Amino acid sequence: MNELQNETPNQPSTATPKVNGIGGIFFFSDNPQETRKWYANNLGLEVNDWGSTFESRNVERPEEVNSLQWSPFQKGSDYFAPSAKEFMINYRVQNIEGLVDKLKANGVTVLDDIASYDYGKFVHIMDADGNKIELWEPAS
Repeated sequence: MNELQNETPNQPSTATPKVNGIGGIFFFSDNPQETRKWYANNLGLEVNDWGSTFESRNVERPEEVNSLQWSPFQKGSDYFAPSAKEFMINYRVQNIEGLVDKLKANGVTVLDDIASYDYGKFVHIMDADGNKIELWEPAS
Protein backbone atom coordinates (compact mmCIF):
# COMPACT_ATOMS: atom_id res chain seq x y z
CA MET A 1 0.00 0.00 0.00
CA ASN A 2 1.50 3.34 -0.97
CA GLU A 3 1.44 6.49 1.15
CA LEU A 4 -1.26 8.19 -0.92
CA GLN A 5 -3.81 5.39 -0.49
CA ASN A 6 -4.39 6.50 3.12
CA GLU A 7 -6.18 9.66 1.98
CA THR A 8 -9.88 10.35 2.14
CA PRO A 9 -11.60 13.30 0.43
CA ASN A 10 -12.39 15.24 3.62
CA GLN A 11 -9.29 14.45 5.66
CA PRO A 12 -5.72 15.64 5.20
CA SER A 13 -3.29 13.16 3.71
CA THR A 14 -1.27 10.93 5.99
CA ALA A 15 1.49 10.82 3.37
CA THR A 16 4.85 12.28 4.30
CA PRO A 17 4.66 16.04 3.65
CA LYS A 18 7.21 16.68 0.89
CA VAL A 19 7.86 17.78 -2.68
CA ASN A 20 7.56 14.88 -5.13
CA GLY A 21 8.07 16.62 -8.46
CA ILE A 22 7.99 19.79 -10.51
CA GLY A 23 4.50 20.98 -11.38
CA GLY A 24 5.35 24.03 -13.43
CA ILE A 25 7.93 26.49 -14.69
CA PHE A 26 6.72 30.06 -15.04
CA PHE A 27 8.72 33.04 -16.30
CA PHE A 28 8.26 36.61 -17.45
CA SER A 29 8.16 37.50 -21.11
CA ASP A 30 7.79 40.86 -22.87
CA ASN A 31 5.25 39.20 -25.17
CA PRO A 32 3.93 35.85 -23.88
CA GLN A 33 1.86 35.21 -27.02
CA GLU A 34 4.91 35.60 -29.28
CA THR A 35 7.04 33.54 -26.86
CA ARG A 36 4.51 30.68 -26.96
CA LYS A 37 4.44 30.92 -30.77
CA TRP A 38 8.26 30.88 -30.98
CA TYR A 39 8.47 27.74 -28.82
CA ALA A 40 5.74 26.08 -30.89
CA ASN A 41 7.36 26.94 -34.24
CA ASN A 42 10.97 26.27 -33.26
CA LEU A 43 10.86 23.61 -30.56
CA GLY A 44 7.59 21.89 -31.36
CA LEU A 45 5.78 22.64 -28.10
CA GLU A 46 2.02 22.18 -28.27
CA VAL A 47 0.82 25.46 -26.76
CA ASN A 48 -2.43 27.04 -25.71
CA ASP A 49 -3.32 30.29 -23.92
CA TRP A 50 -1.65 29.03 -20.72
CA GLY A 51 1.53 27.63 -22.24
CA SER A 52 2.31 23.97 -22.70
CA THR A 53 1.65 20.88 -20.60
CA PHE A 54 4.11 17.98 -20.41
CA GLU A 55 2.78 14.65 -19.16
CA SER A 56 4.75 11.76 -17.69
CA ARG A 57 4.10 8.59 -15.72
CA ASN A 58 5.09 8.06 -12.11
CA VAL A 59 7.80 5.37 -12.06
CA GLU A 60 6.55 3.96 -8.75
CA ARG A 61 2.86 4.03 -9.80
CA PRO A 62 2.74 3.73 -13.63
CA GLU A 63 -1.04 4.22 -13.67
CA GLU A 64 -0.49 7.78 -12.34
CA VAL A 65 -0.02 10.49 -14.97
CA ASN A 66 1.77 13.65 -13.80
CA SER A 67 1.90 16.95 -15.60
CA LEU A 68 4.30 19.87 -15.76
CA GLN A 69 2.97 23.26 -16.90
CA TRP A 70 5.33 25.56 -18.82
CA SER A 71 4.01 29.11 -19.07
CA PRO A 72 5.31 32.56 -19.96
CA PHE A 73 3.68 35.41 -18.00
CA GLN A 74 3.43 39.04 -19.08
CA LYS A 75 6.47 40.90 -17.77
CA GLY A 76 5.39 43.09 -14.87
CA SER A 77 2.60 40.74 -13.77
CA ASP A 78 2.17 40.75 -10.00
CA TYR A 79 1.61 36.96 -9.92
CA PHE A 80 5.21 36.38 -8.77
CA ALA A 81 5.03 39.16 -6.11
CA PRO A 82 6.44 39.77 -3.61
CA SER A 83 9.40 38.16 -5.38
CA ALA A 84 11.33 40.44 -7.73
CA LYS A 85 12.63 37.44 -9.71
CA GLU A 86 11.81 36.75 -13.36
CA PHE A 87 10.61 33.19 -12.72
CA MET A 88 8.60 31.02 -10.37
CA ILE A 89 8.69 27.26 -9.94
CA ASN A 90 5.63 25.22 -9.03
CA TYR A 91 6.48 22.12 -7.01
CA ARG A 92 4.12 19.15 -6.94
CA VAL A 93 3.69 18.01 -3.32
CA GLN A 94 1.97 15.38 -1.25
CA ASN A 95 0.15 16.26 1.98
CA ILE A 96 0.10 20.02 1.44
CA GLU A 97 -1.53 20.65 4.82
CA GLY A 98 1.22 18.78 6.65
CA LEU A 99 3.89 20.51 4.58
CA VAL A 100 2.48 23.97 5.35
CA ASP A 101 2.45 23.11 9.07
CA LYS A 102 6.11 22.00 8.82
CA LEU A 103 7.08 25.13 6.89
CA LYS A 104 5.42 27.44 9.41
CA ALA A 105 7.14 25.59 12.27
CA ASN A 106 10.46 26.14 10.47
CA GLY A 107 9.80 29.89 10.16
CA VAL A 108 9.19 29.84 6.39
CA THR A 109 7.05 32.70 5.06
CA VAL A 110 3.73 31.27 3.89
CA LEU A 111 2.07 33.96 1.77
CA ASP A 112 -1.52 32.76 1.69
CA ASP A 113 -3.97 30.14 2.86
CA ILE A 114 -4.26 26.88 0.96
CA ALA A 115 -6.65 27.38 -1.97
CA SER A 116 -8.64 24.43 -3.32
CA TYR A 117 -9.77 23.96 -6.92
CA ASP A 118 -11.09 21.04 -8.96
CA TYR A 119 -7.53 20.33 -10.15
CA GLY A 120 -5.82 20.54 -6.75
CA LYS A 121 -4.68 22.63 -3.80
CA PHE A 122 -2.22 25.53 -3.97
CA VAL A 123 -0.24 27.69 -1.57
CA HIS A 124 2.61 30.18 -2.08
CA ILE A 125 5.74 30.52 0.03
CA MET A 126 9.03 32.42 -0.11
CA ASP A 127 12.36 30.59 -0.14
CA ALA A 128 15.57 31.78 1.56
CA ASP A 129 16.66 33.63 -1.62
CA GLY A 130 13.44 35.63 -1.98
CA ASN A 131 11.92 33.44 -4.69
CA LYS A 132 8.17 32.97 -4.60
CA ILE A 133 7.37 29.27 -4.85
CA GLU A 134 4.02 27.74 -5.70
CA LEU A 135 3.19 24.43 -4.03
CA TRP A 136 0.53 22.27 -5.72
CA GLU A 137 -1.08 19.06 -4.55
CA PRO A 138 -2.96 17.64 -7.55
CA ALA A 139 -6.52 16.47 -7.02
CA SER A 140 -6.65 12.70 -6.74
